[in-house]
Amino acid sequence: MIEPGAWLAGRYRLDELVSETGGASVWKATDETLARPVAVWTFAEGFPRTGDVVRAARATSRIADSRVTQVFDADDTAALPYVVEEWVVGQSLADLLAQGPMAPERAAGLVAEAAETLATAHATGLYHLNLTPGKLMWSVGGAIKVTGIGTDAALRGLAPAAPGTLDAQGLGRLLYAALTAHWPDAAAQVGLRPAPMANGAPCPPARLRPEIPARLDEIVCRAAFQAPMGGGPLATPRAVADALADVPRMVPLPAAMTAGPATPPTEQGTSRHSGEFAAAPAPPPPPSRRRTSPEPGGPEDSPGPSRVTKAVLGVVALLVFVAVVAGAWTIGSSIGGSDAPSADGGTSDTTDDKPDDGKKDEDEPDLTELSPASATGFDPPPGDGSEHDGNAKNALDGDPSTEWKTEGYNSPTFGNLKSGVGLLIDMGEEVELHQVDLVLGTAGPANLEILVGNAPELESLTSAGGANGASGEETVKLAEPAKGRYIVVWFTELPQDGQYRGTINEVKLLGNT
Repeated sequence: MIEPGAWLAGRYRLDELVSETGGASVWKATDETLARPVAVWTFAEGFPRTGDVVRAARATSRIADSRVTQVFDADDTAALPYVVEEWVVGQSLADLLAQGPMAPERAAGLVAEAAETLATAHATGLYHLNLTPGKLMWSVGGAIKVTGIGTDAALRGLAPAAPGTLDAQGLGRLLYAALTAHWPDAAAQVGLRPAPMANGAPCPPARLRPEIPARLDEIVCRAAFQAPMGGGPLATPRAVADALADVPRMVPLPAAMTAGPATPPTEQGTSRHSGEFAAAPAPPPPPSRRRTSPEPGGPEDSPGPSRVTKAVLGVVALLVFVAVVAGAWTIGSSIGGSDAPSADGGTSDTTDDKPDDGKKDEDEPDLTELSPASATGFDPPPGDGSEHDGNAKNALDGDPSTEWKTEGYNSPTFGNLKSGVGLLIDMGEEVELHQVDLVLGTAGPANLEILVGNAPELESLTSAGGANGASGEETVKLAEPAKGRYIVVWFTELPQDGQYRGTINEVKLLGNT
């Protein structure tokens, strides 16, 4: 029998047994080589599916999506087989629903992230088949995680005839739960109240909460119950993801906010990973937030000037600053600085090196606005090939109020799993590109490049220009004209918008055909 303190592979120290179920055990452990907490699965002697779990874990490690629980190591040839995963600290959907249902837009955004993750997994031949509120996590770092992909099915020996439909139903049930705080499957014990029944079936979400939008109510019914309404049943995670593609992605609000690091796990546990067996703590506020209502005895109660005193000092400082600026302006004007009146009633500016005669620079080429043929998301290998393709047209429709967004990622650099993602524009023929005018999202600065080439593959595209710290309206002038049929706005570093994602409201291309 394995005891706490045992070592695996000479580097993983098993610290605490979290759960045992069906011959598989989950441990909170320490990777002594990298000095980080990890989750370790071990298997009882004779457990019949050890090899299946290890193979599924290895396959999961190759999914290029940061929302999938990372697998660090797996070995079924050792004396004691094991799987090592990341230790995810945060709150599950079940934790978030302990105080009641979520706002519809938050519920939809959260499940949309899960649907995109499952769609990526399905493209590699991996399924979940056991989606419950405990499997959808919001980590302390503010990232969405779907735990148990691949390994849950292997642990339970699940191999249904229609795995895509089963995962689509699971996503529909998660959305039902997020909207109502009920679970629409009375036979499953997931820690939520069973949904009320009507005519032998769970009531639609809008019957429980009339404020739920009719569109979300329909998506739940088409996915969870495979109802033949609207456009018909949503039978795959990709179909669910596409149905939710345009919902806003909003970070879930935690059930409770704490101001310090997570408490170490106890007998019941305060951290959680893909095993789902421990309750999770409320995550601390994101670093960008500042507590504005100090608790008694907290740091804000330390001795110092009162708020009134601070306000008075601030006003005095502002008045002094205004007086200095006004004085400087007056002195500058009196000695004949810029904008002094001229004899013809205009103004003269002595600081201009070159007067503006209204003529265009002779070296500046005549540019025309180019007309794209189409646009699509661009996520080449090791990506899954899809990046909200259905919304790509919004970046070319001339309406800045519509937008195309990348999928959400766990870090600004895609978890170092790939070099970037972007918007691929097909011009229909080779063009000569000189300038790209962009209207970007305002979540924060992004780094991007303009790629140009004659084939829609990354290796065939050449970087022609770029911008770092881009946000809002941005113009990228190419140092040299670039020729090609395909133009990509290629994000290499994303701003944080709930998760990390890039946004393009409009693209205007200038050059010559």
